[in-house]
Amino acid sequence: MTDGYSLEMTAKDRPALAEAASLIAPETPIAITFLPGESMDARIAAAADVRAFGFEPMPHLSARRIGSHEELEQIVRRTVAEADAHRMFLVAGDPPVPVGPFADTMALLETGLFEQSGVTAIGIAGHPEGHPAMSEAQCWDALDRKHAEITRRGMATLIVTQFGFDADPFIAWLETLRARGIDSPVRIGVPGPAGIKTLMRFAARCGVGASTAVLAKYGISISKLLGTAGPDALVDRLAARLTPAHGPVRLHFYPFGGLTRTVEWINDYEAHHP
Repeated sequence: MTDGYSLEMTAKDRPALAEAASLIAPETPIAITFLPGESMDARIAAAADVRAFGFEPMPHLSARRIGSHEELEQIVRRTVAEADAHRMFLVAGDPPVPVGPFADTMALLETGLFEQSGVTAIGIAGHPEGHPAMSEAQCWDALDRKHAEITRRGMATLIVTQFGFDADPFIAWLETLRARGIDSPVRIGVPGPAGIKTLMRFAARCGVGASTAVLAKYGISISKLLGTAGPDALVDRLAARLTPAHGPVRLHFYPFGGLTRTVEWINDYEAHHP
């Protein structure tokens, strides 16, 4: 189930990447998030490190945090040139008011900069448990439109979901996605092993379902918040329920407990599930 996994990091995680690199499978896709406190230079340097270690960089771009067309062009062209990046992940971003001319992912795509710069694949977000600012119908409409625009521009669509603790919403969402005729590869968001309080904090921040029943299925008891938890049960359930009808599906790990700890968990899981 963990074959072909992908990971996520920030620009500040460059030392952690160097520490974990020998444990990570060659050519693993690694996303570099677009955090507001990190500079363009730092993000590009992180992407270049990913490539230098033999992995596949997928930098995030946050539309509403990009101040101008010139800034976007510089980010895209430099990242392609300095990190040999062929894929990028586009999100609207959290700010309610854009700092520049880009309100959403479609506005970035419509510039034509990505295909013109040699980017061949665009990642977009999937929301199996919904979006705090959009209805379910709006989420599906946005995904349909982005997928169509990416295809029209000659690039491949990659879908990476928000993380979750329960297999059921992922499976239901995948079935709806395929029924809508979208056959793009999907990466299901899985939280890497971490302290329970850390997992709960990220769940609250990201709007992920974390009811007592859901957490119990994942292996978390809200009466024991001082422990740690890993995704063993979630990955087991996904492995048991996914079929060829769900299309190409792999796992994307959010390393809330650190890159090394996450990759060690993946390697241990693989060793016990040959």
